[in-house]
Amino acid sequence: MANGGIIGPIKVVCTPSTKVTTFTSSGTFQKKNCTSTIPEIMVVAGGGGGGFSSGGGGGAGGYRTGTCVSMPTGSLTVTVGAGGAGGPNEPTYGGCGTDSLIGDVITSTGGGVGGNTGGSGAKAGKTGGSGGGGGGGAFSGGDGAAGNTPPTSPSQGNAGGESFDGSPSFGGGGGGGSSAVGGNATNVKGGNGGAGTANDITGSNVTYAGGGGGGANSPNPGGDAGPGGGGAGGAGSGAAAGTANTGGGGGAGGYAPPSTNAAGQAGGSGIVVIKETTPKCASGRWTLNEHF
Repeated sequence: MANGGIIGPIKVVCTPSTKVTTFTSSGTFQKKNCTSTIPEIMVVAGGGGGGFSSGGGGGAGGYRTGTCVSMPTGSLTVTVGAGGAGGPNEPTYGGCGTDSLIGDVITSTGGGVGGNTGGSGAKAGKTGGSGGGGGGGAFSGGDGAAGNTPPTSPSQGNAGGESFDGSPSFGGGGGGGSSAVGGNATNVKGGNGGAGTANDITGSNVTYAGGGGGGANSPNPGGDAGPGGGGAGGAGSGAAAGTANTGGGGGAGGYAPPSTNAAGQAGGSGIVVIKETTPKCASGRWTLNEHF
């Protein structure tokens, strides 16, 4: 035969194709076909805002991952949570971060806002994926709030740190991060933001969901930003917002004599990443010419 004849069974070669879809804003996701699998996902909620003046740092947005995830073949709504606003004045809380989710498959909870300084009733941090730090000040300070609220397993976050009630820092506690609790304020510094978690699902090793630093009275410094997009705490200036699409908590504003009470900074928005694997198969036959 001109083609050398046909010998042997049909052979099938399968080469899986992997696609990573990253959502930095809300949208929809649908698997390519019914043979696709979802080997890995990451869902990070928006971070909480930092507290007013020598307030607490914002808690990081909830951080959750999954492997071998079961998803329906239909279209799913993907929501990327926004960061919460910073505390604008003594009696008024800023905002907690908002949730990120993939349909009914998984939800990460927004980070808790940091408590404010002063004698108002807005001193305690708020609960969330990670909790906001407690607000400091010359009056009795506020408590840091619980993280992993509502509870998930593994935990989606950690608690915010405690304030320091006295001179000279009057510091606020750091916001909780996904890997560590927020730091407690000391007599010389605001509490540091809790550390986030590194993940390479996108192909780059990035740290997400760090807590915001607590504020302090200048010349004492605010707390350090939590690794993972948290914002640094200020001392009348220098406070930073959480980094967009990391879920980092916002830094608290801090105080600079004689009368500068700075507003807290906003938390960073969240992110959703889905890794999808689809098999690609092709069949063929060996010919005598190919075989010999």
